[in-house]
Amino acid sequence: MTDPQLAIVMLGLFILVVLLGFPIAFTLIAMGLGFGYYAYYEPARMQHMFDNRIFDLFVQNTFSVMSNDVLVAVPLFLFMGYVVERANIVNRLFFSFQMAARNLPGSMAVAALATCAVFATATGIIGAVVTLMGMLAFPAMLEAKYDVKYASGVICAGGCLGILIPPSIMLIVYAAIAEISPLRLYAAAMFPGLMLAGFYMIYVVSRAYFNPALAPKPKQDDIRLSTVLWQLLTSFVPLAVLIMSVLGAILMGLATPAEAAAVGAAGGLLLAIIYRSLTWVRLKEAVFLTAKTSAMVCWLFVGSWTFASVFSYLGGHDIIRDWFLSLDIGTVGFLILAQSIIFLLGWPLEWTEIIIIFVPIFLPMLETFNVDPLFFGMLVALNLQTSFLTPPMAMAAYYLKGVAPPHVQLMDIFQGIMPYLGIVIFAMVLMYNFPGLALWLPVYLFGPG
Repeated sequence: MTDPQLAIVMLGLFILVVLLGFPIAFTLIAMGLGFGYYAYYEPARMQHMFDNRIFDLFVQNTFSVMSNDVLVAVPLFLFMGYVVERANIVNRLFFSFQMAARNLPGSMAVAALATCAVFATATGIIGAVVTLMGMLAFPAMLEAKYDVKYASGVICAGGCLGILIPPSIMLIVYAAIAEISPLRLYAAAMFPGLMLAGFYMIYVVSRAYFNPALAPKPKQDDIRLSTVLWQLLTSFVPLAVLIMSVLGAILMGLATPAEAAAVGAAGGLLLAIIYRSLTWVRLKEAVFLTAKTSAMVCWLFVGSWTFASVFSYLGGHDIIRDWFLSLDIGTVGFLILAQSIIFLLGWPLEWTEIIIIFVPIFLPMLETFNVDPLFFGMLVALNLQTSFLTPPMAMAAYYLKGVAPPHVQLMDIFQGIMPYLGIVIFAMVLMYNFPGLALWLPVYLFGPG
């Protein structure tokens, strides 16, 4: 067996082991060290069993992750998200949006989507958004006699917007892998994220308008405009100011993502204090979850960089690149095939594994097919919405099922999220035909890349 064939065996074996349920980070490390020991084996220079360059590579990769300035923003944004999540802001936000949208068809669905979009922007933690909205907005919609499938789709799709809308953790990870500016990536994601949220709202309002039985208009007393404005002022405005401060500092070049994330973390603590929801127990939970998630991301980086180095050394990247070139499919065909593979990988894997392990396989081919890494990243970010929404491994559906009433069946949730898959694919096609949707803001703010 040649080295390139061994690289393909290495990749296939990794996918098999992951599907069997082994921890992904440590599977990557074990396979990188195991296959790397063979790849770098030089009996003539070995003085003892551990005298192999793979161990030097592993240590170097670990140090590189620890000293990566871009990744410093990850724990800070996570801490900001976990603090905001525990500050009891979501219920205030949903209630105020519900009052503001009370005259629209499907008003509670619109309020849920708006809350998801804002809260996902503040946290970027998909499971947290879906779970919290599943405990808050989902029962309220069911009590108002909303269709189960209709309500399920709203919560699951809205909760996944944090993958795309800055300050997304996924975008920071992609920036570190693709070695591009996270500032430009955040700017590129602004309009596609808002566009996708807008498409979701148009869909839920249209369905409720043409089929009112899906979302009966709740009975409510007359509400004064001053009451609505006060609710928005005390719930939406403080969180919006925090988000705009963080994103504005990044996009205007006033701060690096890490510095803005530090401001966001401090702002999250301040909001929790203002809302009188900051307790020692909640603070400890936020710190613990931040450390746990950050460690997972960092070990994934260490494992994936070691795995990718060995895979490339064995010739795996060359085989995949030559296979793509042999198809003679051009830029359009490359993008369709690459995004189709990422879409299929979203069934068994989460976005972290896809971004850290498989996207680097495509990155070296972008120059060959004349694809902008920034544009490719936006297509991937849109596509990764589907990794949480595609049955049978739609994690957003399982998050919602975990907190939903017993009579809500998993199949109902699956059926409810299917239309949103079509909306995501439509958004990807639209962005491919009009690349300026993603690229105009980075060029406007920072000039040509």
